[in-house]
Amino acid sequence: MADGDGHEPEQPMPYRIETRTRASRVLALAGIVLVLVLAALPAFAGRGLIQDLIFVFYMMALAQCWNLLAGYAGLVSVGQQAFVGLGGYLLFALTIGAGVDPIAATVLSGVIAVGFAIPTAFVVFRLRGPYFAIGSWVVAEVYRLVFAQFRQLGGGTGTSLPPSVTNEVFGIEWVKAVFEVRAPAARDIITYWIALALAAGAPLLVYLVLRSRYGLALFAIRDSEATAESAGVDSFRTKLGVYVLVAAATAMIGALIYLQKARISPDAAFSVLDWSAYVIFIVVIGGVGTIEGPIVGVIVFYALQRYLADFGTWYLIFLGALAIVTMLFAPKGIWGYFAERYHIALFPLRRRLMRRWPAIAFSSEVGTGSREYRPRPPR
Repeated sequence: MADGDGHEPEQPMPYRIETRTRASRVLALAGIVLVLVLAALPAFAGRGLIQDLIFVFYMMALAQCWNLLAGYAGLVSVGQQAFVGLGGYLLFALTIGAGVDPIAATVLSGVIAVGFAIPTAFVVFRLRGPYFAIGSWVVAEVYRLVFAQFRQLGGGTGTSLPPSVTNEVFGIEWVKAVFEVRAPAARDIITYWIALALAAGAPLLVYLVLRSRYGLALFAIRDSEATAESAGVDSFRTKLGVYVLVAAATAMIGALIYLQKARISPDAAFSVLDWSAYVIFIVVIGGVGTIEGPIVGVIVFYALQRYLADFGTWYLIFLGALAIVTMLFAPKGIWGYFAERYHIALFPLRRRLMRRWPAIAFSSEVGTGSREYRPRPPR
């Protein structure tokens, strides 16, 4: 029956689109509790554990960034050390040369890195597949050679942050008074909190990006760039956006790493082993193209490094063998295997069509009477 304006009342659809699952709701609550517990950990834990967790947190954040770039956008890069080193050197330049507070310099490093990432993208985006991977590595080597020429930043041998910088981190006096520790330990606590924020924010950022229309474009480009472009997706702008986003985040993580280390050199800052090979190993072991994969991978990597690193060359051989075995018998990684076998999704990205039943009654008043509409339940 039409309403007073002659329009038929809209009938509620018997279906709805849903992405969240029961496991994801439990994870959200557990994640909030875990972050709060970890934030309070410096009050109880020793400095050694805090430093270990800083390492775990920034490797997790780096792995999430690389996974967004390679696992979802299809841009397999082995040159992400370019932005780790860039962020570290920008931190040193801003704090030593411009007198910027280290915390503010960490954020500014990510902003300034965008200015480097855009022209870099125009160069490497001309390459495809393995050529893109090699090209990104070459760009990282160019960055290393360029920064080795700056004598103000130590040249080829590197330099250290002066005490006037490391002892004047924002909030360090408050941390020293509350936790009754000296300046180095207080700096570690502040770095720990920032690393925790980055580690918690990285998967959340990836999740929000992938849940958006931008994320659908990334999936389409990864599966078939030609098909995506035929459907109206601007592949260049989409890939440029994710490349710049990852570059900014990686530079901020790099700045944080070298704030905690307090010393930088070109060979260490632009190391392909430390900042690309290990990150790729983490993502491959955990599961490429999943948000949960890098979290699982970094836990496995930390355990292996802690208990096997003393074996030297054999440790690296074992890491390589483990990666090969994983790719042969669990191509989707550890998490991908369990997710596929047990149908678990802690960060659900698929959109599911669910029945909306029992439906809420829809009422429309017509004249002096009213009627109630209920859709017939699906058989």
